Amino acid sequence: MDPERKGSPHSFDEEEEGGGPVKSFLEHLEDLRWTLIKSIITVLLAMLVCAIASNYIIAILKWPLSHSLFGKKAPAPKVFIHLGSNHIGVVSAAMLGVTNLSTNAVASASIVPIRIGTNIILGLQLDSEPMIPRDEPVLKAMGPVGPVMVALRLALYGGLILAAPFVIFFVGQFVLPALHVHEKKILYQASAFGIGLFISGVLFAYFIVTGVALLASVDIATWMGFVADEWRAEEYIGFVTIFLLGMGICFEIPVVILLLVKIGLLDYRKLSSFRSFAIVINLVIGAVITPSGDPFTMLLFAAPLQFLYELSVVIAWFWYSQDQKKAMALQNTLDI
Repeated sequence: MDPERKGSPHSFDEEEEGGGPVKSFLEHLEDLRWTLIKSIITVLLAMLVCAIASNYIIAILKWPLSHSLFGKKAPAPKVFIHLGSNHIGVVSAAMLGVTNLSTNAVASASIVPIRIGTNIILGLQLDSEPMIPRDEPVLKAMGPVGPVMVALRLALYGGLILAAPFVIFFVGQFVLPALHVHEKKILYQASAFGIGLFISGVLFAYFIVTGVALLASVDIATWMGFVADEWRAEEYIGFVTIFLLGMGICFEIPVVILLLVKIGLLDYRKLSSFRSFAIVINLVIGAVITPSGDPFTMLLFAAPLQFLYELSVVIAWFWYSQDQKKAMALQNTLDI
């Protein structure tokens, strides 16, 4: 046995509970300097990678716009009218006397000149291959600065996300040696839980909420009499990026709540009493972040946030029950 440890029976416990080796203030500053340098270099390299792969990132971000929801807006047979390559409008098949279309089917007809004797009139001719315009808006770069701004925004946001695990690792190397064993355990659990929730929030927004919100935005624009067939590429990319990140960050709320429960600032009773406030706050968040502002999209955004809040209440109650059982077991042991 180590002589120093033999002379001090509590030294082993202190080593287990305490942090790493004791360092001077200047040594801590040196560690902090290298942590910042490594983090900044990692972020810059990640931004460069995202800038080079920006075309692939844009293809991923455009998927919600070409979601199948945009192709399910044909309540009755209709015919699209074209003049050359220009789309003129759409009329119902019944108005043109076209009766061989099935329910929800679509066709197209071109305006062509027809000679009748010495006269030439314009008539409609059904196309053998329907020229159906896209239901979803087309993204266009308006101006020479637009694509540059999109690339910079993708590099910034994508670089921060790509570099985040490495930055967290570098910060952990700096902070963890100063933490106790139980503090490290809590930090590990919170990090794993937080990463999982963030990814879940981004995926939920990407596959469900974003497509519904974009479709609702187009419908509202059409209802108000606007044409929503073209959008600025930089505005769309900025919105989708912020929307996905916003949903991912909102899914981190249980991590914050449970950390507050762990340090004793909250418990399940307080969380239960704050439920009505949580509902209002989640609805406000849904109304602010969603673009269309329609009640359905707002509820679709707020519902998972409220579910996560209720999950936090259940976990806080479970922790409280476990602590009560341990306290009772300890009391019974002392009584014996």
